[in-house]
Amino acid sequence: MSFFSRSSTPKTAGDGAEAAAGDAAADPKAAGDEPGLPVTYSIIAVAPEDSEIPTREYTDNQLADIEDLREYTAEITLPEDDEYYPWEARFLADPMVHARYMRAAKWHMADAKKRIKATLEWRREYRPDLIEPGEVEPENETGKIVLSGFDKQGRPLLIMRPGRQNTKESPRMVRYTVWFLERCIDLMPPGQEQLVIFLDYASISFSERTSMQMSRTVLHIMANHYVERLGRGIIVNAPWFFGAFFSAISPFIDPVSRDKVRFNPDLDELIAADQLESDYGGQVNFKYDHGVYWKELADFCRLAPDGGRLDSQGKPWVAPTGLGIKHAVDQLAGGEESEESTLAGTANGTKEATAEPEAAAEPAVTAAPAA
Repeated sequence: MSFFSRSSTPKTAGDGAEAAAGDAAADPKAAGDEPGLPVTYSIIAVAPEDSEIPTREYTDNQLADIEDLREYTAEITLPEDDEYYPWEARFLADPMVHARYMRAAKWHMADAKKRIKATLEWRREYRPDLIEPGEVEPENETGKIVLSGFDKQGRPLLIMRPGRQNTKESPRMVRYTVWFLERCIDLMPPGQEQLVIFLDYASISFSERTSMQMSRTVLHIMANHYVERLGRGIIVNAPWFFGAFFSAISPFIDPVSRDKVRFNPDLDELIAADQLESDYGGQVNFKYDHGVYWKELADFCRLAPDGGRLDSQGKPWVAPTGLGIKHAVDQLAGGEESEESTLAGTANGTKEATAEPEAAAEPAVTAAPAA
């Protein structure tokens, strides 16, 4: 799968977009409007209440395997005096993380241990949850990635438009992609653990196609460190050369993930009109304004300039994970978490990073009914 284009002549952000900070609707007479649809510059960051989030069921043996893997990660977790310990503990306290690695390993314990150990080592070095917004912001000045809206199962829509490329390939571009994957996790509602990658190849030329090296780097990170996170891949407006390119990179895509990719599907069946941009037949007449979009997303996710999180008083905060940032913020507002929270959980998962851990974990990890 190709995530970005390569451009020798970077494009710049458009000059004509009028900011509408805080308003969902802005000037309906702006150029390119859809008739009858007001323009919006704001993101859709909260999943609809009627999202059909699936419930996963596991056998007693599978639940035992999940617990065994949880005990293993408790043994290899960083010491508490390590500066990255709170963030690693936060990652492991996600009530669904160990189940994802067991599923990815096809329930082979040795493989699951190898996979999750490799991810912990990668996260300690890469620190994906602490990437500074300012470091990667230049990559998004043209809106080549927009995270906004949800499919009918409550999965965040990560819309990628390689035709809006504005930078050359670099390690920063990879970190930029990872930063957005972390934001997708922030927007996932309770019970949902996957996202939709929506690739729109409009206005991309053969010379701007992504290099194999860049594609393989991003695919490797997703396959190995964001296991079971891809719920669906959607590709629209694919150029004439994309078929050959996709065939070339397919061997590097996990077969399960590859089967989730659809070319030009019926979007009405997958995404409600009030979640889908009008460019694709929906009712959201979204126009990208970098100043508005970047601030809204950062504010919603409670991001600090150093990549950490801030509570409602602007103090450093290690927000619970696994249930979405809205759930964590609602807990703060309700007084269920300390305003000066450092870590509401432990690395071995015996106490989840949420005010009501057992209730929160129940939708994601339940035993299958007896036959």
